[in-house]
Amino acid sequence: MAKKHIWCLLLAILLPILLFSQRKFNIVGEKNTETVRFKLLNNLIILPVKVNGVELSFILDSGVNKPILFNLTESDSLEVKNIEEIFLKGLGDGDPIKAFRSRGNLVSIEKAISVDQDIFIVLDQNINFSPRVGFPVHGIIGYDIFRDFIVEINYGNKALKLHNPETYKYKACDKCETLPIEVSQSKAFLTVDVEVEENKIVKAKLLIDTGSSDALWLFENEEKQLRIPDKNFEDFLGRGLSGSIFGARTRVSSLKLGQFELNDAKAAFPDSLSIVHLKNFKNRDGSIGAEVLKRFNIIFDYPQSKMTLSKNGNFKAPFKYNMSGVEVQHNGMRLVREFEGSFGNIFKDPNDTSGAIQIFTNKFKMQLYPLFEIAEIRPKSPAELAGLRRGDILISVNKKPTYRYSLQEVTEYLNEADGELVRLVVERDGKELIFSFELKDPLK
Repeated sequence: MAKKHIWCLLLAILLPILLFSQRKFNIVGEKNTETVRFKLLNNLIILPVKVNGVELSFILDSGVNKPILFNLTESDSLEVKNIEEIFLKGLGDGDPIKAFRSRGNLVSIEKAISVDQDIFIVLDQNINFSPRVGFPVHGIIGYDIFRDFIVEINYGNKALKLHNPETYKYKACDKCETLPIEVSQSKAFLTVDVEVEENKIVKAKLLIDTGSSDALWLFENEEKQLRIPDKNFEDFLGRGLSGSIFGARTRVSSLKLGQFELNDAKAAFPDSLSIVHLKNFKNRDGSIGAEVLKRFNIIFDYPQSKMTLSKNGNFKAPFKYNMSGVEVQHNGMRLVREFEGSFGNIFKDPNDTSGAIQIFTNKFKMQLYPLFEIAEIRPKSPAELAGLRRGDILISVNKKPTYRYSLQEVTEYLNEADGELVRLVVERDGKELIFSFELKDPLK
């Protein structure tokens, strides 16, 4: 109750200051810049966000209009008001989902605060990105932040800077490239040169999507000769608000963002069913996601319709494909029996003159650790051909117990190098099973 009183007092202090711009984010105080540290998981930026005083975690998603809350539990104790029922439709092959629109919320990212924020709330428990990133995620937030600030993302240092557009001054940067963007209907688009196949360059208008962990999504377009290359494979691409997304994965010969060129970049062509309900998808050619964006430190300037890029340490990192065919997710916790050590005790029999006896006892402890399971498995992949199934619980990878590692580390062990042998121990129906298979580049 004390926390609630403190928050109400803070709101009473801030309200007169922010009343002049209720529907915008503002930085409270004398500073014109607010720095926010973020986690980078599965290429996604995860920010600390408070909604009506409750601390939550949001993905920074430049492809979303208003903040969307999901994965709420009773323990979150979030109070919202001014509710109306609506339906949302996003990427995926499913139907629109029921949601609620809430008005007049107080949302803060450190000292960047909006006192009259609209929020969409999805109660469907199937809409949950936390298992795929291995960290609690409660929502996504995007356009409101990019609209109200000059947004500087330093992927290398995992720092987000929000600048007041009225006072921000650009620094001289010889190695930077400033590109024009088009801001339309709460989204930003960038036109790039994509060499889909050798000597076939396409001018592609792409949605800038920091909320996509993938590299590049392209929509087939015969008029632009934007076609799926011969070398491709069918795969699960991800999950949107409206269900699973499937399509073809491939590579493009090159992707040019101004002076910067990326070769053999990953690309995916979602099937038509997954994008049929996407508004205005015919006015764009796809999306550019975080696996490309993370290779740069970026300044987004929506007010002046431009973005500035500079290379960082991720620029030359290879674009890796899932060579095992397994998608892993975090699904709850499991008890693990761990060895603590051997402890000796001296025992002496008073009737025995030969000496003392030392007895060693092994000591164990039971500890809760994350449980990793197979969420998706690609048809005809090395893992499926070896006999693995959806729902198998991963116990160890190459003799490394999975509970000692993060979700990202476990995924890396499953996709280290083409031709490498992988040995998995999994639990299925209460039994431990052993599988071995060789990693294979699906485009070779």
